[in-house]
Amino acid sequence: MKLVHQINLAFGIALVLVLSVTGVVIHHVLLDHFIESQKEELKTMSTAMSTAMTASLSKEIVSPSVISSPVSSLAAMISPATAGVEAILTDETGKIVSTSVPMDRINVFLDTSASEVLDTSASEVSNLENIWNGKDKRYITEVNATPLGTLTLFTPMSKVNAIEQALLKRLLIVFCVAGLLMLLFSLFITKKLIQPLLRLREELKKVKDRHFEDVKLIKAGGEIGSVAQSVYDMAGELKRYNHVQKQFFQNASHELKTPLMSISGYAEGIKDGVFEGESVHKGLDIIMSESNRLKKIVTEMTLLAKLDSEEDIFKTTEVCLRDLLIETIERMNPLLMKKGLTLYTSYDDHEPLTIRADSDKLLQALINVVSNATRYANQQIYIHAAIKDGRVEISISDDGPGISEDLLPYLFHRFVKGKDGESGLGLAISRAIVERCGGLITAGNRREGGAVISIEFPSVSTM
Repeated sequence: MKLVHQINLAFGIALVLVLSVTGVVIHHVLLDHFIESQKEELKTMSTAMSTAMTASLSKEIVSPSVISSPVSSLAAMISPATAGVEAILTDETGKIVSTSVPMDRINVFLDTSASEVLDTSASEVSNLENIWNGKDKRYITEVNATPLGTLTLFTPMSKVNAIEQALLKRLLIVFCVAGLLMLLFSLFITKKLIQPLLRLREELKKVKDRHFEDVKLIKAGGEIGSVAQSVYDMAGELKRYNHVQKQFFQNASHELKTPLMSISGYAEGIKDGVFEGESVHKGLDIIMSESNRLKKIVTEMTLLAKLDSEEDIFKTTEVCLRDLLIETIERMNPLLMKKGLTLYTSYDDHEPLTIRADSDKLLQALINVVSNATRYANQQIYIHAAIKDGRVEISISDDGPGISEDLLPYLFHRFVKGKDGESGLGLAISRAIVERCGGLITAGNRREGGAVISIEFPSVSTM
């Protein structure tokens, strides 16, 4: 079942349940309200009738000739506005003294036969007691003691039920109309919510088919908008990654093809006797040189692949960065002396330069960066290490021509190299190592001239 149908079905079921529960609750609330209102009305009427009978009795005592029977007819005391209300006046023995119920119908109310209307039978007493005690659920009653006896007012429960049912039917009609409107509104809202998801599905199909450049940003609000933005960003990253991968394979094939062509050419020349004497030795030297170069490229590519994929290749420990820099300089001294370069170092002596990293891997990264600086420096290389804002910062700079602005954004990408670069993998390896150690490496140019590569790590004290 489609999501839109699932949502509509769930909303419809929830709406029916809510309306059903609401209808049942309103039914009982209305019924209780009407019963209480009817009881209050009967109570008010009973009080008024008792007062009227008391006043009538007083007049009879004072002037017997004026009123001969103050309770001869209870029907005359009941207002037309309270139609359906009946009254029965009984004496202390339970005998009916007066009633507003017609004699031919009193058996209907009291469940007695016509022959027993004027007799105080056990059935009448029992039924009157049921009415007085409220056990007879067919009537709403109000019993009030008067000087003449007990006045009982009652009205059929069917009257209240009829009013309640009529009002409930109207409420149900209102519920049905409101439910229909809510259902239409839910269909509209569902469509508004599902439509971005359907469009997002189409964009994900483009991602699946690797059409990253065709992916568009779906405009939506809330979590759907966040997901749409994530999909759009993911497509952009995949597009960039796909481009980098293609460029990587192109560069890798080119870098591998060049030494292979040299090796193959000289090997065939020696085999066919094209080279003789010293040329043979020269060809063999070139084959050895290109073989070493090829071996270095393959080794660096393998290392870079491991750095990107393998988790257990790093063994992090607490490393004293000052000691690591000293070892780096010692490794680079032969190259520095060969090129006639001077390396200056400065440290922050007030704070321990301690970080968490893989010592061997980080040493290789530093050697790659310093080696890159020796390739472009004119006379001097500077290394400075210090703690700034809780982070250990290392800057390696030179007095060379600097990095071109076109190359700067891609300097740490694979097979990206400058004018005198070798394989273009050294700085890419350095970046992978630094980032796996939780650091950040960036490149720029000094105001005085020359390139500067900065490396930052969280210090052990702030981790």
